[in-house]
Amino acid sequence: MSNALIWSSIDDRAVATAKALAADAVEKAGSGHPGTAISLAGAAYLLFQRLMTHDPATPDWLGRDRFVLSSGHTSIMLYNQLYLAGYGLTLDDLKSLRTAGSLTPGHPEWGLTAGVEMSTGPLGQGLASAVGMAMAARRERILFDPDAAPGTSPFDHTIWVVAGEGDLEEGITAEASSLAGTQKLGNLVVLFDENRISIEGNTNVAFTEDVLARYEAYGWHTATVDWTAGGAYHEDYEGLYQALAAAKAQTDAPTLVRVRTIIGWPSPTKQNTGGIHGSKLGTEEVAGLKQALGLDPAKSFDVPDDVLAHTREALARGAAAKAEWEKGFQAWRAANPERAVLLERLLAHQLPADIEQALPVFEAGSSVATRAASGQVLTALGAVLPELWGGSADLAGSNNTSMKGETSFLPDSPTGRTIHFGIREHAMAAIMNGIALHGPTLPYGGTFLVFSDYMRGAVRLSALMGLPVTYVWTHDSIGVGEDGPTHQPVEHLAALRAIPGLDVVRPADANETAWAWRHILARRKPAGLILSRQNLPVPDRAAEGLADAVDLCAGAYILADSSLPTLDVILLASGSEVQWALAARDILCREGVGARVVSVPCLEWFAEQPASYKENVLPAAVKARVSVEAGLAAPWRGLVGDAGVSVSVEAFGESAPAGYLFDKHGFTAEGVAAAARQSIAQAAAK
Repeated sequence: MSNALIWSSIDDRAVATAKALAADAVEKAGSGHPGTAISLAGAAYLLFQRLMTHDPATPDWLGRDRFVLSSGHTSIMLYNQLYLAGYGLTLDDLKSLRTAGSLTPGHPEWGLTAGVEMSTGPLGQGLASAVGMAMAARRERILFDPDAAPGTSPFDHTIWVVAGEGDLEEGITAEASSLAGTQKLGNLVVLFDENRISIEGNTNVAFTEDVLARYEAYGWHTATVDWTAGGAYHEDYEGLYQALAAAKAQTDAPTLVRVRTIIGWPSPTKQNTGGIHGSKLGTEEVAGLKQALGLDPAKSFDVPDDVLAHTREALARGAAAKAEWEKGFQAWRAANPERAVLLERLLAHQLPADIEQALPVFEAGSSVATRAASGQVLTALGAVLPELWGGSADLAGSNNTSMKGETSFLPDSPTGRTIHFGIREHAMAAIMNGIALHGPTLPYGGTFLVFSDYMRGAVRLSALMGLPVTYVWTHDSIGVGEDGPTHQPVEHLAALRAIPGLDVVRPADANETAWAWRHILARRKPAGLILSRQNLPVPDRAAEGLADAVDLCAGAYILADSSLPTLDVILLASGSEVQWALAARDILCREGVGARVVSVPCLEWFAEQPASYKENVLPAAVKARVSVEAGLAAPWRGLVGDAGVSVSVEAFGESAPAGYLFDKHGFTAEGVAAAARQSIAQAAAK
């Protein structure tokens, strides 16, 4: 049992101040979510003022605990604690809640507000990503300080989460929490606010399960602190403190601490109603709240000097904690010079200088599926990039996401780096986000491209935050064949390309795959690597006069230029379809038609190139253009233009051999050549 909570009347006043600030900020904004911010203010205060190891003056301190507000709609609760603890937010920032350009947006945004560890709001994403943070913390410990006793390493810390019933209703938290139990993540503590209220009223209309029993079945420790027990509502800070402190001390499994609250307490008429969840209280209700708290209802955004001085003592405590940690960190550096050099490289976001020498070179004339090539690249990179780790949603043998010679990342495996996500695609993506947010390691995760739909919520957050995560999406087209339309992605490339900030990379052969991995890692941005199930030819680039695979870094490049003095048509292709563009070029050449083949592995990278480069690859004067990709044609409209023709797939596939399906949809040398003739005719008619 931990020491008793030291608590005084000034702490009560600080909590009351935080409750009033939540009401005032939402009232001024005219919208927001005050209910939970009011009723859970004391719990948040306990975390930031008593339990968390953090230094408000250095929010990115390596040794800090992480705090994730999974119920991101109650953002003002977090902003209030950041302000009170001294993270740099001002009272004016609180007054600017939910306004353009403020540091206090409607949901927390990573990279904008100091102290915000991730962008949250889509329910369940925060908790699921926190599982990734906890996994990353353990991987970090394995990399840098594997032999230290528990609790003695500068890399030991706790991941704290505040979640509500909405989070736990989302399927993604079930996926992630199940894996967290299997992984025995003793560094993860979730404070579950059970207030039984949602926008639609009492949660008993939709959510009646025994949450603790479910989490116990997952392998979690659980505890309950019931502030509603005994008839008279009582915010039992001592009980909650002891439960959370005990949870932090647990090291053999994650812990869920349920606190039963009344949403919006002590708001006089709106507490315990759906009306206080997501709208302002109104002038009279705010006044009544302040009266119930013993505050002056005539004052708004009132923070007494002695209260602020008291809460800002977190700065001194944080500085002391960091100084003590620094002693241990320097001792570790002295004892582990090679690991210290590795840590410095990772924190600087640098790749090894010799990484290109590690890339495999695939034999010309061979035939290799790009998924298989990716697996060989991963194994090669694993030898020089200890920070790179990941796995698959139970499809490692198909996705080729296990580095050869590496063991599984499991509680009883002290050196493992192969993650078994299980059949949990959405959680896998969120966990990867958490790993990337925690830093400094680099995650990847694989499944079939068609199942990227299951991941989209977390993939969108990857892009929103600009995180260095790599999605390995294989079985990329109708080339899946007999598995049929349920497993053949058609619209997925277009759908993924519609996400701002996501690089969608579809290499044409094994050597392009190697350089795609190299460029993705160098860019440190979210990327989807789109890979084939079927074998693809590895061209002899030198003998055939083709450009080097490294040129793929431009997103689109001239793979093979016209062999005639004229340039009559441009054939643009990605992935497995590049081979047919090359073959069509030969047919057209024999007919006296000058054709250029442009390999287009990544439209996003090409969009970043200067206008002069784009004009060189796609001269505006050449109107005849053909796109060749086994998916929807929509993403290519801007490149092929009005006279252009797309060889594409505009309907769901069918269960049939891959060769039959490609032939049916025109993915043959003659099919592409015919499209080129059509485009030339259309260009001439313009």
